[in-house]
Amino acid sequence: MKAHALETELRNGKSVFSENTYDAVLFDLDGVMTTTEKIHSACWKKTFDEFLHSWASKKGEDFVPFNETDDYLEYVDGKPRYEGARGFLLSRAIELPEGDTNSPPGEQSVFGLGNRKNQLFTETLEKKSPGIYQTSVALAHHLKEAGFRLAVVSSSRNCRAVMAAAGIEDLFEVTVDGVTAAEKGLRGKPQPDTFIEAASALGTKPARSIVIEDAAAGVAAGASGGFRLVIGVARKQNEEELFSSGADMVVRDLGEFGFGE
Repeated sequence: MKAHALETELRNGKSVFSENTYDAVLFDLDGVMTTTEKIHSACWKKTFDEFLHSWASKKGEDFVPFNETDDYLEYVDGKPRYEGARGFLLSRAIELPEGDTNSPPGEQSVFGLGNRKNQLFTETLEKKSPGIYQTSVALAHHLKEAGFRLAVVSSSRNCRAVMAAAGIEDLFEVTVDGVTAAEKGLRGKPQPDTFIEAASALGTKPARSIVIEDAAAGVAAGASGGFRLVIGVARKQNEEELFSSGADMVVRDLGEFGFGE
């Protein structure tokens, strides 16, 4: 396979990719390509706050709402749906039955809460098309024209529907999402399995690939998977968290690479 070198500069003139060659770039979806991370966060808040109100009332405790910034970033951002629900409940020392994929939305179980969140998310998408980050799309177009092979790697089972609604599915050769992970028995982020699967599907290796992620879990997945360059996108000004999770570099927007809109 022909190796490609991406040589570009940040606005401050610092060259970031000039020392290495790469074949592929693997993009997260929510928060990197599309603005759907905002929908995910709002749907998780509604789901958990509904549950926490009921739980606090039943236990005679004070209601402490889900925090859309701290709780979202720490426990659910970038992770598979049910792992996110399980992790947040654990943070509140709440034990619920697991349930299963057929648990009704809102049932007081891990799967029930995950299904409620997904119900809210799909209802929102039916009413409004997802937004895109124009600078991310511009970068993806530039990379594709330069000969890079591109993939989307997402924990979401709604990934393909979001891409189609946003009109960006043709940008990418490979999509590895929550459905793929379930079908192939791949561990979700922060484990590296889905990124490794995408690199393999593109005919390359982690050592010749770039990961671009906005979630700490995704950054950790790229770092632990041996990917040559892991770029964090700090949409929520969480640079330190992304660096501590293993990012090689962090930007607040992919437009900082200078490819405009």
